[in-house]
Amino acid sequence: MSSLEKLKNFLAQEIIPDLEEAIDEMFSFIEKAKMASIADKEELQELQEMHSECKDIVSEIEAGEMEEEEAKELLEEFVEMKTADED
Repeated sequence: MSSLEKLKNFLAQEIIPDLEEAIDEMFSFIEKAKMASIADKEELQELQEMHSECKDIVSEIEAGEMEEEEAKELLEEFVEMKTADED
């Protein structure tokens, strides 16, 4: 399996669902609190931006606009980030 395929699968099956869950939790938290702090709003915005960037990467891969080497580097970064979050 190529790095492009691995990256696409990792994003689609791991990262994007995790981000969607975190975004939903943040919305729920803000809704229950009836108010959001600036930090909460910034965190929500960062999560939404990362979600959008991940979807853009998947689109790039599907359109054949990403090189194998770039996919390999991104995959390493995402795996590292995911394992750091789990610690």
